[in-house]
Amino acid sequence: MKDFRRGLIAGIPIALGYLSVSFTVGIMGATLGLCIWQTVLISMTCLTSAGQLAGIGIMVHPGQYMQMLISQLTINIRYSFMAVSLSQKADSKFSGIFRWIFGFFITDEIFAVCVQENALKRSYMAGTACLPWIGWSFGTLLGASLGAILPDRIMSALAVAIYAMFIAIVVPEMKKSTAVIWVVSIAVLLSCLFYYVPALQGISSGITISVCAIVAAVVGALVFPVEVDLG
Repeated sequence: MKDFRRGLIAGIPIALGYLSVSFTVGIMGATLGLCIWQTVLISMTCLTSAGQLAGIGIMVHPGQYMQMLISQLTINIRYSFMAVSLSQKADSKFSGIFRWIFGFFITDEIFAVCVQENALKRSYMAGTACLPWIGWSFGTLLGASLGAILPDRIMSALAVAIYAMFIAIVVPEMKKSTAVIWVVSIAVLLSCLFYYVPALQGISSGITISVCAIVAAVVGALVFPVEVDLG
């Protein structure tokens, strides 16, 4: 129980952040015509803000299964690498079905907290993931509920908040690295092309996000390679 309580305390700031971000996800779901329960169910079973943003946009246009597959694979594949990293720190009791269960709860923030443990215990990760999952689900419920009653103008304004979240994540890293500035600039340029060029406007948002992310990352890796010390 000691490790579980430590995890709960570590998860409090993550839960508070998720509460505000998922509120915007709920607003977006309501704006695009999803029912409250549908939007909340998505958040309860898919802990990825960018993945949900792309997924919800595709879901409102049924039949785009390949676009959904490509976009979600591109956006969420990083969690696989995070899981591999955490598996190297897991203690002997953290094995079997528990790795499958808690792998579901891996997000950028939960990973950042858990990876600092010398020996990651399942009770600690359970505590760390508990409140963020509740905060993400409850925030979505609040956003979707208010989205059903708020005026369209207010809903449109609130929906912008999720983009502000992504800006808040990227800008601090841009200040630290010229390479990040170039990668972000390439992604923004490509996104503008998909938005303004008539021949590209028919491409779904999921594919657009995937193409922008992959191309920008590949160019960044080729032009600004990072040397890794394997010694």
